[in-house]
Amino acid sequence: MTKNNTLNTPRRLFIFAAYDPANNHNGVIDESLIMYVRALAALGDIVFYMDNDTTSEQLSKIRSYTMYAGANRHGEYDFGSYKRGYIWARDNNIIQNYDWVYMVNDSVYGPLRPILAILTDLESRGADATGMVLNAHKTKPHIQSWFIGIAPRVFLSEQFDAFIRGVTHQDKGMVTWLYENGFTRMMIEHGGTYSCKFNVRGHAVYNKIKHLFNHGFPFFKKTSFIRKHGALGRQVLYVLNHIDPAMRTAIIENAKHVYGAAHVKRFLTNNPIKIIWRNIKHTLVKIFKEGI
Repeated sequence: MTKNNTLNTPRRLFIFAAYDPANNHNGVIDESLIMYVRALAALGDIVFYMDNDTTSEQLSKIRSYTMYAGANRHGEYDFGSYKRGYIWARDNNIIQNYDWVYMVNDSVYGPLRPILAILTDLESRGADATGMVLNAHKTKPHIQSWFIGIAPRVFLSEQFDAFIRGVTHQDKGMVTWLYENGFTRMMIEHGGTYSCKFNVRGHAVYNKIKHLFNHGFPFFKKTSFIRKHGALGRQVLYVLNHIDPAMRTAIIENAKHVYGAAHVKRFLTNNPIKIIWRNIKHTLVKIFKEGI
């Protein structure tokens, strides 16, 4: 059963893909993930799938917020979980009940602030697909796969059904090309339109955390904790100091779980000398080790 909605309120289904990189075969559902799921549950229905062999006890932490919660280690990344969630919704004859279907994953922390206004804005634009972030690549622009919204003319189409059911195990680079880039290519090839809230280039969504946050961005990427040899620590700390304390605690505890408490303690610093040195170290590695 879908939730009762007031008149003119869009009916949303969130197909939520989760993954615990610290425990491939014993996935943990922690407070940061629960907070994300709970925030989306206030905006629509959720079908949850985790790319880990996760116990029923762990899944019970989010069952009250979801229509369905499943898990197994399939190794097909976020699109593999999107596929399984979509198939469940199709097989249970509910997907046609929605005005929007969102494919979202937990590669980010958040929401750091309410996102209803963002969804309302995106849904009002009349596009076939929406996204939180457009990667504004010069030759391969695409909606970043961690937050994609699609209208019925897409999620009920034969083209999308074939696309999502065709997801198979690939290496990470091919996942990006075939599925993340591939979704946007499919949209364009079939005359679809799309519109995103934020346009970024390159790795800005990872590296310009403070700038994006101050411009209303409601998430930040989890891997910011390990990028650029720790040079992003000051930016992450800034964001953590400007969000709800419960969310801040949940994020830090998750980062400790994934990256280790010692790393997180060292990473989070306001010391300008440490940040300068980490940037220098990152530049030297790029030049002398990676050759770029």
